[in-house]
Amino acid sequence: MTDSVVLTVPAVTAPLSPTARTTHKRARHHGVAERAALVDVLQSAKLCHMGVTVGGVPMVFPTAYGFDLDGPDRGGSIYLHGSVASRSLAPDSEICITITILDGLVLARSGFHHSMNYRSGIVVGSPRVVTDGDERVKALDLIVDQVVPGRSQHLRDHTRKEMAATVVLALPLYEASVKARAGGPGDDAADIGVETVWAGVVPASTHFGEPIPSEDLDSSVELPEHISTMV
Repeated sequence: MTDSVVLTVPAVTAPLSPTARTTHKRARHHGVAERAALVDVLQSAKLCHMGVTVGGVPMVFPTAYGFDLDGPDRGGSIYLHGSVASRSLAPDSEICITITILDGLVLARSGFHHSMNYRSGIVVGSPRVVTDGDERVKALDLIVDQVVPGRSQHLRDHTRKEMAATVVLALPLYEASVKARAGGPGDDAADIGVETVWAGVVPASTHFGEPIPSEDLDSSVELPEHISTMV
């Protein structure tokens, strides 16, 4: 079995700088040291999971995100947003952001060796509340554009009421780790050649279907290119 990571993002020369919390202790051969691998994960996903402690209870929430490699935080910034009333955006301590892309199901000749091909990144640290008006607007636009690239430039400006109801968090991209797996199953030698069981990889990817217009959308409004290119 050969594990490899194919990066499709521009080269990012700075390596990851893991701390004791982000140093791989198990399955180290799946660890990736290049920061470009983290950028690949950030660019490829639409959703992250935020782990927080609220009232002494650990919780994990799925949420949209945006990121800026040139953001003001160490290593760049990843942005999250939500309601000012949300307890998850006022955590008791540090938070963890996890992003995972499923690339394939690895089917082996035994249950023990079944696996998945994936790319996964973890970012941990102390978030800050973004208070600067320009950075808040940029962060919210980045979150929108992470879901649909180029979408924010077609939208009206945020209203004061909307901005007042929204909290934006920024987390440094410095303390992070990446793991990835690619390739076929790693069957035991004794099982190979016993061809009563199919073995291989079922590729997985995200596909978007035909856009469905809102029922109250005027028929004269055409589907914009930034949406049609996603299909």
